[in-house]
Amino acid sequence: MNTSLFFTIFLVYFVVLVAISYIVSRKSGADAYYTGDRQSPWPLVAYGMIGAAMSGVTFVSIPGMVSNNYLYYFQFVIGNVIGYSFIVFVLIPIYYKFKLISIYTYLSTRFGFYSYKTGSLLFIISQSFGAALRLLLAVKVLDYAMFAPIGIPFPITVLIILILIWVYTNKSGIKTIVWTDTLQTTFLIVAAIVSIFAIKNALNFSISETIDTVTSHKYFKVFDWDSKSGNNFFKQIVSGILIAIAMMGLDQNIMQKTLTCKSKSEAQKNALVFSFILAITQFLFLGLGILLYVFAENKGITLPIKEGTFINTDDLFPKLSLNYFGIAAAITFILGITAAAFSSVDSALTALTTSFTHDFLNIDKKTPTERKKAKNLTLFGFNIIVFAIIMAFANSTGDIITSIFKVAGYTYGPLLGLFLFGIFSKVNIIDKLVPFICIIAPVLTYILNYVLIYYYSFDLGFMNIFINALITIVFLILIKPKHESAINH
Repeated sequence: MNTSLFFTIFLVYFVVLVAISYIVSRKSGADAYYTGDRQSPWPLVAYGMIGAAMSGVTFVSIPGMVSNNYLYYFQFVIGNVIGYSFIVFVLIPIYYKFKLISIYTYLSTRFGFYSYKTGSLLFIISQSFGAALRLLLAVKVLDYAMFAPIGIPFPITVLIILILIWVYTNKSGIKTIVWTDTLQTTFLIVAAIVSIFAIKNALNFSISETIDTVTSHKYFKVFDWDSKSGNNFFKQIVSGILIAIAMMGLDQNIMQKTLTCKSKSEAQKNALVFSFILAITQFLFLGLGILLYVFAENKGITLPIKEGTFINTDDLFPKLSLNYFGIAAAITFILGITAAAFSSVDSALTALTTSFTHDFLNIDKKTPTERKKAKNLTLFGFNIIVFAIIMAFANSTGDIITSIFKVAGYTYGPLLGLFLFGIFSKVNIIDKLVPFICIIAPVLTYILNYVLIYYYSFDLGFMNIFINALITIVFLILIKPKHESAINH
């Protein structure tokens, strides 16, 4: 590895991001950090959102996971695309109707104070863990390639990345990120394509032979019909739909970018185009994963195995790219993982700051000076939280993407239940009981999943979000006031 070259590329990339931030922020309005002044071109937003949605998890974890999960993950991706139709035709019109900055304000309008605060808090918990785990994966690779070889401790590496992100996002927030994400998306995709061609050339394959190698490989299994498996087709489709709605449509991080579009129709076009591009990109990375294992086998590269299963699969793509594919692939990989590191957390920190300052600090009622101070202190606080979570999970192994979606099933489930119940019913509830329901539902879901696995070898998989949301809705129905059955919007 050429550490000095990688460092140079890393710094140049950062300078470009700062330059973009400076240009964008010169004509920013007072709410640019939160709304992007609602002037973002929808094609730009759709393309740039790929980088944030993929992050280091897709970039590194998806290629490695095919050895143990085949291409079953793509069933989940298909569900995501279906779920986006709900986001496009149901959620986005609601968000634009109420002119929301924080999307959880809807819960205040529909149910009341406690539901609103609970929904926002669920997002904050979910996004803090999600952002930290996504950044952890990218930082581990950067640490391996650049920082560790020159003696910089891992905690300092994390701090450096967080400080650099703060430098280019602090002033204009989401308005800057909409533009920088386009650059980050480009490098993520280019890195995958360059790696595919590097493998093709190293193995002396033609393009048709490369495609045949992927499609005929034993890992090329897209559908799982085993009813007890966590990867079962129907479980993956349903959970893919629900997790797309929850982790995208009910996620301030993703929706904040969508709401920077000029109109509802442009935001809808943005979401539709984004869903299809994301699905194609994820399939590309799954195919890359098969090629990585083919390359390792052909070159006699030993991969760690425990009890017949590949372990530390997140290490596969980084180590092969940096050590075996040549300088061009190594450079594009560093650019890709750097993009992943930045895009995985810059918008997340902005969304967390937006949600907390609007939902808990009532920033709209403060003076400009107070608003700026509150925003800066909140952003600093979430940087500390993300750093702490990364340190807590720094020694974790396995593919992180599975962990993220399983955790999301528990944290986003009650949020999904609240929104679905609010949108599709007019039933009123006892608002102050909602926080307790949002604690009970995940606990009962966890117990049910444990019992099913222990006694019946039946794994809910990502379907835990469906059970969680369903339990939430049942309890919401049960807390209907005795003498009041409806509420007028």
